Amino acid sequence: MTATSSLAEPFNLIAGEHRRAASGRTFESRNPARHDEVVGVFPESSAADVDAAVAAAQRALPGWRSTPWPRRGEIILAAATIMEQRKEELAQLMTREMGKVLTEARGDVQEAIDMGKFIAGEGRRAFGETVPSELRNKWAMTMRQPLGVVGCVTPWNFPIAIPSWKIFPAVMAGNTVVFKPAEDTPLCALRFVEILEEAGLPGGVINVVFGAEEAGDAVVRHPGTAAIFFTGSADTGRLIAATCGSMLKKVSLELGGKNGIVVLSDADLELAVEGALWGAFGTAGQRCTASSRLIVERSVLADFTDAFVARARALRLGDGLVDGVDVGPVINETQLRRIHGYTEIGIDEGAELLTGGTVAGEGELSRGFFYTPTVFAGVSPSMRIAQEEIFGPTVAILAVDSLDEALATANSTQFGLSLSLYTNDLRHAFRAIHELESGIVYVNAPTIGAEIQLPFGGTKNTGNGHREAGGHVLDEFSEWKSIYIDYSGRLQRAQIDTNAP
Repeated sequence: MTATSSLAEPFNLIAGEHRRAASGRTFESRNPARHDEVVGVFPESSAADVDAAVAAAQRALPGWRSTPWPRRGEIILAAATIMEQRKEELAQLMTREMGKVLTEARGDVQEAIDMGKFIAGEGRRAFGETVPSELRNKWAMTMRQPLGVVGCVTPWNFPIAIPSWKIFPAVMAGNTVVFKPAEDTPLCALRFVEILEEAGLPGGVINVVFGAEEAGDAVVRHPGTAAIFFTGSADTGRLIAATCGSMLKKVSLELGGKNGIVVLSDADLELAVEGALWGAFGTAGQRCTASSRLIVERSVLADFTDAFVARARALRLGDGLVDGVDVGPVINETQLRRIHGYTEIGIDEGAELLTGGTVAGEGELSRGFFYTPTVFAGVSPSMRIAQEEIFGPTVAILAVDSLDEALATANSTQFGLSLSLYTNDLRHAFRAIHELESGIVYVNAPTIGAEIQLPFGGTKNTGNGHREAGGHVLDEFSEWKSIYIDYSGRLQRAQIDTNAP
């Protein structure tokens, strides 16, 4: 299949115009379920293209930051409405470009719709606060100011939802944006920005540069970007943090996870199995919130494992656009090899491979990057497959003898994004809520499925403490300015004139 007509000429989107990469180089976006199918051709951008994008964003900044907040909200709401109208079209595009099954792709688009509606409401609400002054005839208040030009670098696994978490609040706060999406999902990113401009966003408020590491590095290092918002691997996040730290540049990092579901002996096992199946194999395990560890109390271990493995074996692999498919492909060949490498590591470590562990290469599956749902048992907390993020359809089952051991095992990784507990005992549930070391805790639900009205983010090496979504999201995308207005007609000195008449 050839690229769509709108992509016959590969371009970046800068200042509302289509521009070729300065280098003239291009790359292809291909369907991971059918890697002979080209979804689109895009420019391989360099520092020169990022320079042009930052310059366009700087030119657009004065006009956009002076645009009233309610008007910004109207544009974002209009974009969310357009996405709602085109939800099926966008979902099908997403499945073709990154592989997740169509029902999940619809959920990805819906999350962006929800985020747009949520942030649009901030246009008439969260601006600042007034507080009492300690002095007579003096007014004290705060207001939000935009950061300036911000860089947003996003991954491929949620190619519309994650850009919406960053870009909607960024532009609502009055910033302009240089957006570098993942090279595996450029067309989804382009459609997202095109919808914003169709909704009324002025050209130059969002500028898109496509490409790989060279383009992303240029966005991070550019002296014209005031802040960087990144979602991706912990290794890349550390490099970005070091660069931004040396430049005293604000940086928000959403990084990896090694999430666990604790299943206690008093849990509803059928519910726990169903939740673990969805948490482990949704999006082929390619979620930072994937349930890659199942921590099961030994008294129910056999029953849980038998039921879970049986369900995993019954999952159908295939093209996500085909009805009845449960698990789509992984994103590319590099990731396919990485996942299989961890299967070999698990076997070498002495874990017991119960099912899966192979590249699925027969029939139609040979055309794509498919890996069989993989389950290991006999896993100890120190094993690499229990510590390192695999980002694929691989899950480790760990046996524990008590709630104390379960909580300690759940907390035993460098990451702290999402943890879950299945129990019917409220005492256990509330203890876990307090003791689990993660930014998100679920009770009787898997580790995936965040809602945009609550903050999203993690602790430990999952990030640097920032949060996306939720009621305080604009704090990440704006600066607070404190304002004092003295109408007393005389010099008043705070902390000195407190007893003056």
